[in-house]
Amino acid sequence: MSLPRKPMAVVFDMDGLLCDTEVVYRDAMIATAAEHGHDMPMALFKSMIGLPAPAGDQKVLDHFGGDFPIAAFNARVLEHVEAACLAGIALKAGVVELLDHLDELALPRAIATSSSHRAVEAHLGHSGIIPRFHTVVARGDYARGKPNPDPFLTAAERLGVRPQDCLALEDSHNGVRAAAAAGMMTVMVPDLLDPTEEMQSLCVRIARDLHEVEAWIRAAA
Repeated sequence: MSLPRKPMAVVFDMDGLLCDTEVVYRDAMIATAAEHGHDMPMALFKSMIGLPAPAGDQKVLDHFGGDFPIAAFNARVLEHVEAACLAGIALKAGVVELLDHLDELALPRAIATSSSHRAVEAHLGHSGIIPRFHTVVARGDYARGKPNPDPFLTAAERLGVRPQDCLALEDSHNGVRAAAAAGMMTVMVPDLLDPTEEMQSLCVRIARDLHEVEAWIRAAA
């Protein structure tokens, strides 16, 4: 099995795709909600994966009520996350090997994330892989966040490659929707979210991990 066609560039999501941060945010939000006397339903957290921060905040307010102290909640979640970042966030399996192969092929690549540039540095800085990307598209670089296509369209424009010639790698449903809406050849690499029928229809492949993605790129080259 391989990809439908050879990609001319690769656009990566970050959280849950390059680094194991979704579980960090999950645990931080559950712990912080408990500190505020609330239970954070797993369904609520999963619905926020891949969304820009304001959209995620609105989901929390819709669930807990408009008087929920969202600013204090976010600040405390950030404290938990920063502690985890200081301890070191693990890269997902296959990241380094895939980047090595893209180097061999001289394929341009980008990160397109709903997180901030500060978060990119916090989550990936210790790993040393940020310089291996030709551009980083983060919150503030586009008008509309995922599931809108703007982050991926911005990445393609910066790389100088047509969106339809880009391979997009995503772990979240909202990210897959954004990449598919941009017209990219989209592969879902599930992390905390299982692939649904909708994801199957939007993706050219569902991968077990990035090692499998690397094998497909080799086969398409």
